[in-house]
Amino acid sequence: MSPKTEKPLHSLVAGATAGAVEAFVTYPTEFVKTRSQFGGKREPPLTIIRETLRSHGVRGLYAGCTALVVGNSVKAGVRFVSYDKFKQTLADKDGKVSAPRSLLAGLGAGVMEAIFAVTPSETIKTKLIDDAKRPQPQYRGLLHGTASIVRAEGLRGIYRGLFPVAPIPAVRFTTYTTLKQFVQSRTRKGQALPSSVTFGIGAIAGLVTVYTTMPLDVVKTRMQSLDARTQYRNSFHCAYRIFTEEGILRFWTGTTPRLARLVMSGGIVFTIYEKIIIVIGGRDA
Repeated sequence: MSPKTEKPLHSLVAGATAGAVEAFVTYPTEFVKTRSQFGGKREPPLTIIRETLRSHGVRGLYAGCTALVVGNSVKAGVRFVSYDKFKQTLADKDGKVSAPRSLLAGLGAGVMEAIFAVTPSETIKTKLIDDAKRPQPQYRGLLHGTASIVRAEGLRGIYRGLFPVAPIPAVRFTTYTTLKQFVQSRTRKGQALPSSVTFGIGAIAGLVTVYTTMPLDVVKTRMQSLDARTQYRNSFHCAYRIFTEEGILRFWTGTTPRLARLVMSGGIVFTIYEKIIIVIGGRDA
């Protein structure tokens, strides 16, 4: 019997839905993480939350949220379709994907999502968050902000930080797939994993991703900030300046809120994806 595979359209729908839900639920942690990674004075997460609530209310914690929800929906759709396709191509005759091949499939999916979804949405989100902390913000919302950024910097402006984005999904998918296959090898053949187990595997994948890719995430945020054009020539120059001027520990700034988000998002997105795929009959027998 051939292994079950995901149908591309159903994989896209399930991934996009899971991405949108996950982005909205976890957005306040993304807001705090992004704010803490900007240059200048270091602000503890609780200080950022307290000052944001005092100045802008709960709505302030969702500055730039629409950009991330839309982008995350597209990103997750592209990510799962791409990963499933790469995974099917690289799988052995039993449908198993080794850790190195899973890493390669994840890297391929990361490149696809970085180009088509992540970098543009993350850049716009980051600039909206950076702008929101100004006394007089210049962007009136997602559409106005996007139009203003493109008008001022061109398409190149929304593709800053492209290089550090692609490897992140590779780590996440490799960890998730490896753990999932390990657990499935110890359950009855053909038996679906409980949602609690899927959530746990996804959460662990999020935890591993945070600690192994944090420097990339910090560089990405800096490259996408409002003053990046005048501060950094490219991602490597950005990393060099952070290291020499602020120290190596600066690369792990924002770890706590990012950890909270990716542990939750890993559990949420993989659980919702698996459930929707089953409900809509998205796997070939």
